[in-house]
Order: sequence, then C-alpha cells, then structure tokens
Amino acid sequence: MEWVYHISEIEKIASELLTAFGHKRVWALDAPMGAGKTTLISAICKNLGVKDQVSSPTFAIMNEYHGTHHVIYHMDWYRLKDEAEAQRAGVEMALEEADFCIIEWPEKASLLLPSDTQYIKIDVMDGHYRKIYIP
Repeated sequence: MEWVYHISEIEKIASELLTAFGHKRVWALDAPMGAGKTTLISAICKNLGVKDQVSSPTFAIMNEYHGTHHVIYHMDWYRLKDEAEAQRAGVEMALEEADFCIIEWPEKASLLLPSDTQYIKIDVMDGHYRKIYIP
C-alpha cells in the first residue's frame, strides 16, 4: 500500500491508515527528521478521540493519551542509546499495556518491538507532499 498526499490531507490519511492497520496495536514510523511523524500521530490520535494536544515526547520518551475507547502511547526513541535505556524508561510495560502504541525512531530499540509491529515508512517528496508506504 502507498499514499502520496499533501500535508493538508493528513487527517484523511490518518483515517485511512487506521482503517487499514487499526487492528495492529504497535506502529513503528520510519521517517527522517521533519517528515511529519508527530503531525501524523496527532491526526491519528484525533481520529481515536483524543482531545488533548499531542506533542512530541522527545525528552519524556513517551506520552500517554486517552481516546474514546483507547489508551494510546506516543513514543519518541530518538534520544535513547539502546534497548537497556528503553527498558529502564518503561517502554516494555507500555508496549504490553497500551491499546495502541505509535513509535518514532523505532530503530533505536528495535529488539523490543513485538513481532506483529506495523511498520510505516514516510518519505518527504518536497515541502508539501509526503509518501507513506508499507515496507
């Protein structure tokens, strides 16, 4: 599957991703800095009924949100050194307990991801267009 979209269509793309992959509890986003990972996660959370403002948990490592029927963990592993640091931060517990977990920079602790993780790749095409695909 593949989507090419204008950044103004992010809520529609979030809805389509949830329709296609909402049955998967853990999503790992692979994208360069500035590709719009947090913006996409914010749109996904909005689709799941989150009313709070969604922001990048770069320094906290993870944020917890409550949607209509879901507990959602938004994780940003950019600052993690390795799996051991992720374990100390409580990542494994969150991965097990959350109804839905979305991870930025999953390669920093990839051994902790469950085998059924949904990988989603985002490429920047230009300042306004992105391509999302499933590797």
